[in-house]
Amino acid sequence: MALQRSDVEGIAHLARLAIDEADIPRYADNLSAILDFVEQLRAVDTRQIAPLAHPLEMSQRLRIDEVSEPDQRDHFQQIAPAVESGLYLVPRVIE
Repeated sequence: MALQRSDVEGIAHLARLAIDEADIPRYADNLSAILDFVEQLRAVDTRQIAPLAHPLEMSQRLRIDEVSEPDQRDHFQQIAPAVESGLYLVPRVIE
């Protein structure tokens, strides 16, 4: 799929990108190559392939969930500007 100059200008406008006039042919060639590659990928029959979350069959190495710092909630709430029912109160920023 070959993109035209107007296609590249439209894409740049939608993406709010400023591109130089001299660079438009190079962008058109690069984007056309990407779209051609996507078409090649679409042509591959993947009906017999199961979806994968990760290409390697391995489990994650998880660390033991241990408390590493003491609970200082009461200390921090004492020095907070505003606290109510154990929650920090902050100024409203969205109306």
